[in-house]
Amino acid sequence: MTPPEADAPSRAAVEADWPAGGVPSPGPSRPGGGPLAPPGRGFGPMLRKYAMIYRVSLADRMTYRADFLITTIFRFLPTLTTILLWSAIYDGAGQETLAGFSYEQAICYLLIVNISRMFSSMPGLAGGIAGEVRDGTLKKYLIQPLDLIGYLLSYRMAHKSAYIIGTALPYAMLFGICYKFFIGNVPTDPMVWAAYVASLVMAFLIGFFFEASVGMVGFWFLEITSILWVVMTLNFFISGQMLPLDFLPPFWAGLLKLLPFQYMAYFPAVVFLEKVQGAELAWGLALEVFWVVFFVVLCRWLYTRGLKQYGAYGG
Repeated sequence: MTPPEADAPSRAAVEADWPAGGVPSPGPSRPGGGPLAPPGRGFGPMLRKYAMIYRVSLADRMTYRADFLITTIFRFLPTLTTILLWSAIYDGAGQETLAGFSYEQAICYLLIVNISRMFSSMPGLAGGIAGEVRDGTLKKYLIQPLDLIGYLLSYRMAHKSAYIIGTALPYAMLFGICYKFFIGNVPTDPMVWAAYVASLVMAFLIGFFFEASVGMVGFWFLEITSILWVVMTLNFFISGQMLPLDFLPPFWAGLLKLLPFQYMAYFPAVVFLEKVQGAELAWGLALEVFWVVFFVVLCRWLYTRGLKQYGAYGG
């Protein structure tokens, strides 16, 4: 979660700066240079710096791939009980479709939402930022040529990569067991797949910058646990994790489809199921781009304003 100390770089960080073959560079290439010398200015050196953070963080997170595997398997238990619940709902209703979803599509939706949350959930991000501010350890980012948001984004990308690799097998097993629900519900149009992948990538960005913005509230409040609980509880209901938003009354469904939370669960799933097509799909993706830009700007603005009143003492 935190970057290496300025005076105690890890061996992994040192070796990550070496060229292929594990041999350190022959010498400094610029004044004051060396394997861990501050990068030069410009987009290229900045990109290489955060790419190195991604590589080191990925190696670190891959250490916990067995933990990802085990926790994911146990996380499937509520999914199985939810499938039984929806089976009872459809049997009780006595109808083949509810709110435009057949029973098979409703189960597909609940399974695909797990993929959406795989990209958009950011456990510990907001609380971690608030903790860095409260404990004063945020100063490590301020005395190194390292941007807090850029570092956390690289770290989260590495975390998600390791999580996807570590959970690929249990998800493949779950989807294999539930294969009959996907018959006739898997898109065959490459454009639908492209839109689905784009919605997942933007779901990651919205989830990251939304939770980072919540964490920035820590500049003004010492404790944000209660705020986090309220935000995450609301997010669970209004993002469509529990059920498709189409099951809500038309007014509430229309309202929630304008908010950013639907992109963390609902929207990628209905794109996969081809419930939104044509102009509606284009509008949905355009609105998702807007929310990405909105939270990027909001997060950066809160961070800049927060630093103006931030003070760290001692250490």
